[in-house]
Amino acid sequence: MIAGANCAKNHTGANMRMGILAVGIAGAVAAAAMPATAQDAGKFFAGKQIELVIGTTPGGGYDTYARLIARHMGDYIPGKPALVPKNMPGAGSNKATGYIYAVAPKDGTSIGAVFPGAIVEPLLGDKTKVQHDSTKLIYLGSANNEVFICMGRTDAPVQKFEDAFSKEMILGASAAGGSTRDFPALLDNVLGTKFTVVSGYPGSKEIVLAVERGEVQGACGYGWSSLIAQNASLLSSGKVRVLAQETMKSHPTLDKMGVPLTVSFAKTPEQRQLLELVYGQLVFGRPYVLPPGVPAERVTALRHAFDATLKDAKLLAEAKKSQLDVQGVSGEEVQALVAKMFATPPAIVERAKQALIYRGK
Repeated sequence: MIAGANCAKNHTGANMRMGILAVGIAGAVAAAAMPATAQDAGKFFAGKQIELVIGTTPGGGYDTYARLIARHMGDYIPGKPALVPKNMPGAGSNKATGYIYAVAPKDGTSIGAVFPGAIVEPLLGDKTKVQHDSTKLIYLGSANNEVFICMGRTDAPVQKFEDAFSKEMILGASAAGGSTRDFPALLDNVLGTKFTVVSGYPGSKEIVLAVERGEVQGACGYGWSSLIAQNASLLSSGKVRVLAQETMKSHPTLDKMGVPLTVSFAKTPEQRQLLELVYGQLVFGRPYVLPPGVPAERVTALRHAFDATLKDAKLLAEAKKSQLDVQGVSGEEVQALVAKMFATPPAIVERAKQALIYRGK
C-alpha cells in the first residue's frame, strides 16, 4: 500500500510537472506568435502617457479631430497608454511641428496633429522661419483627404467665385504658412482674384467668429469638414455661402451644390501645375507626425494603432454624430507623397513659392 501510494504520488507529480511544462511551452509559443515589435512596444508604452500636440487653438476642426482620435487610439497601442491632448497654436501650426521635430522626446511619447501647410512650409515657404525638416518627420497617417473651400458672407460683394476677379473681398486668415493665408494668396497670384487678406487670427475658430461678426467677409483655405462639423449653422442660416472648392478632387456634397473647383479657372497648363503642387498637400489633410529617430518597432505599432483607430466602430459613430469626415490615409502613403513633393524640380517649386506670397493691394 505504501509502495502504491508512492507510485501514485510520483505519477501525480509527473503530471503536474508535465502540465507546468505544457503551460510554459504554450506561453512561449504565444509569445513567439506575437510580433517582436508589438512585444517591445507593449513593454515600453505600458503605464505611460503620450502627449498629442495639437497645432491650433481649442474648439476648431483640427482640435475636434485630434481629441476624437485621442479618446480611442490608446486602446490599439500595445501597452494601452493614455493619449493626452495639448494645444500649441502658433505660426500656422509650424510652432507645434517645430516642437515635435526638435524638442519632443524621440521615443514615441509625443505625436503632433498639425496643419498640412506646416508640412509643405519648408518646401513652399521660408525655410529660415521653420524649425523642422518635413522629409525627416515620421508620418502616422492622416485622418482624412481634405477639401478646402472659399466661403463668403451672403451680403459680401462677391456672390459667386467669378465675382472675385473684379470685386474685392476681405478674408480672415492665420499667419503665413497657414492655409487660410496661403491659399487666397495663391488664387490672387495665379488666377488673378482680388482677395484682401487680414492675417493674425490664431485659429480657424477665431476666423469663423470674425466672419460671423462681420469683421471680415469670408475665408479661403478653410476645411469643408470643419465647417460642417463646427459651423454648419452658418450655411443653414444663409449667413455664408461656399464659393469654390480648393482641391484636385471635389467633394460629392459640394458638387451637388454646384460649387466649382478653383482649378477649373486656370487658363494655362502652368497655372494648373502650380495649383496642383500646392493642393497635393490636401491628400494628407489632417496629418499626424512623430519626431525623427523614434525606434522602428514603436513607429510600426503606432501606425497600426492609428489605422485601426480610424476604423473603430465607436469612433466612426462619434464622427458621424458630429459630422466629421473620416477617411484614413496610411502613414506609408503620406510618407511617400511628402517625399515626392519635396522632389519637385526647383524651378517649379520657386514659381509656386512666389505664388504663395501675399502681396496685398
